[in-house]
Amino acid sequence: MDAAQRDEYLELLGLEVCPAAPAKPAAKAAAVAPAKPSPPAAAPLASPAPEPAKPARRKLTAEQPAPAAAPAPKLADADIANLDWQALAAKVAACTACGLHQRRTQTVFGVGAQSGSLMLVGEGPGEQEDLLGEPFVGAAGQLLDNMLAAIGRSRSADTYIANVVKCRPPGNRKPQEDEAAACSAYLDRQIALVGPKLLVALGGAAAARLLGQDTPVGKLRGQIHDYQGTPVIVTYHPAYYLRKPADKRKGWDDLKRIRALLAE
Repeated sequence: MDAAQRDEYLELLGLEVCPAAPAKPAAKAAAVAPAKPSPPAAAPLASPAPEPAKPARRKLTAEQPAPAAAPAPKLADADIANLDWQALAAKVAACTACGLHQRRTQTVFGVGAQSGSLMLVGEGPGEQEDLLGEPFVGAAGQLLDNMLAAIGRSRSADTYIANVVKCRPPGNRKPQEDEAAACSAYLDRQIALVGPKLLVALGGAAAARLLGQDTPVGKLRGQIHDYQGTPVIVTYHPAYYLRKPADKRKGWDDLKRIRALLAE
């Protein structure tokens, strides 16, 4: 039965009808605010990568000097002493052992009979020799050819001609000691390959190189000197006779001595 019928039935029974207490509204569930999502935890900051260690800078002190540059390679005299003519000429053509190579047109190796009994040694190439690549081709060379012809000799037949240095010194000056030393192994090998019966030093620089003494030519003339067992005659350079024609008699005396020694 519904509430109205129940009340009417209770009144008929003489029972006091108590008004029904109004129903308490059901407690509303407390609105729970939705939980706010927690912000994502911040990722830990990455530690910066360590910088590569820098090499310790070497301090230069008086006790710890800077390393010296490697010295320029020297000529291997032992190797040169084993070269044949072709290899020796190639070695000379590529040589940069002294400062003379910086201005040369070409090297001046030598000319003549490579197994002759007579070998002439001059000082160094001049302007014409530097251009043509052959020793004694200027006016001094023409005089030298005439001198050789006077004793029945020729550069093309039985005589070899070379110089102390293979590159032209500036201004045709006398070769310096270090320049002559740079070419010394080349000249030594040329002499060994020719194997001459007699060596002739033409001028002071050639005499100094062969004899190891810096003595004026005038004091060395008229004697027989020695180079490693080979006789040496010292005479003036042909250019000297061009400057002092009156002294050509001295040259003729030396030529007669050369002819006599070769005839022995």
